[in-house]
Amino acid sequence: MRLNRDLAPVKGRKAEVDENVAKTVRAILADVKANGESAARKHAKELDGFTGGNLFVTPEEIEDAIQRVGDDFMRILKRAIAQITEYHANQIEKSWVMLKAGGVVMGQMTRPLSRVALYVPGGTAAYPSTLLMNAVPARLAGVNEIMVFTPVKGGGKVPDVILAAAACCGIDSICKIGGVQAVGIAAYGIEGIPKFDKIAGPGNAYVAAAKRAVYGELDIDMVAGPSEVLIIADETANPKYIAADMMSQAEHDKMASAMLVATSEKTIVETEKELERQLAYLKRGDIIRESLANFGAAVLTGSLEEAFEIANGIAPEHLEILTQNPLEKLPLVQNAGSIFLGENTPEPLGDYMSGTNHVLPTGGTAKFYSPLGVHDFVKHSAYSYYPREALAEFKDDVVKFAELEGLDAHANSIKVRFEP
Repeated sequence: MRLNRDLAPVKGRKAEVDENVAKTVRAILADVKANGESAARKHAKELDGFTGGNLFVTPEEIEDAIQRVGDDFMRILKRAIAQITEYHANQIEKSWVMLKAGGVVMGQMTRPLSRVALYVPGGTAAYPSTLLMNAVPARLAGVNEIMVFTPVKGGGKVPDVILAAAACCGIDSICKIGGVQAVGIAAYGIEGIPKFDKIAGPGNAYVAAAKRAVYGELDIDMVAGPSEVLIIADETANPKYIAADMMSQAEHDKMASAMLVATSEKTIVETEKELERQLAYLKRGDIIRESLANFGAAVLTGSLEEAFEIANGIAPEHLEILTQNPLEKLPLVQNAGSIFLGENTPEPLGDYMSGTNHVLPTGGTAKFYSPLGVHDFVKHSAYSYYPREALAEFKDDVVKFAELEGLDAHANSIKVRFEP
């Protein structure tokens, strides 16, 4: 299949929240805030088909799920957790203190968030990997209370793979509510569930809009959009691998974007042939074809330096570098969510098993956002201690500063401490 030869469709993909979506989100959130559990149940029934019963997964359901998924899948989960843990352990922050002259003590306390809600999508597919990517950093940060929210259908059953993943992460508090109503519970609390400090995890357009709407009531990780990959390739890159990696992102949904920036026209042409060949045997071929037709692109550049300039301008969620000596090209990257170096580091490795996080900034937000990590589940408090003698060294300057800003009560706070 022939790809677009420019990036205009990709650059135009980002749009404001649809007003109809925003209106629906506002109404559901207001209902949950005012009416609590009854409202959450009502919307879960209308939107997901959840007909009632216990809001929470029971220990028996978790144990049964573990038995059904089998030992091999449990082994894979544990291996993935070990990989994610090893990588993210390097992000753990410590409190620090400095001792200054005159007995001054200053520092920063790092403390975990107390209560975190993790959102796990449950629409057309189950994503245990997403649960791992959120839960492991939260646990490493020291978060004490973690609750998973995930939508269920009429049978009230959470997929076995989700329950098994939660069990491997030591999470047994799993609420059978998803969608906007789950975000409302996290933000406002309902009977028996106090509000949370943060909600993290991807969802559909309604969940993303809801997270945006409640920011300030609690923290959110990011407002994620459709998935995307940009591949930089030179003449040595294998078109078979390029095509496969482009399609691995395109299969997410029809809004996903897969881009190729190459220094060789031959690489582009051969990649297009490979796309057509491999599409013939992939189950989600229709979704992939529509995604590539609307938001796929293959751009020819005159040099690798120009290719990296384009990539830095796009700031892709996933960046693959399929060139000679890819590690040497790393300094050229300014903006990217996660970077995959060389032909043996395909993006799906990062989705599941390499250890890096797959909750990433999309839509160009990698220019100022970072991958989800331990840092997302902690907060910092500054502290200082000044003895009287040390304060005396600064009092006149502080008073003058305050008076220059017209804040005489600030100045007075210093002055009264040195009155006779």
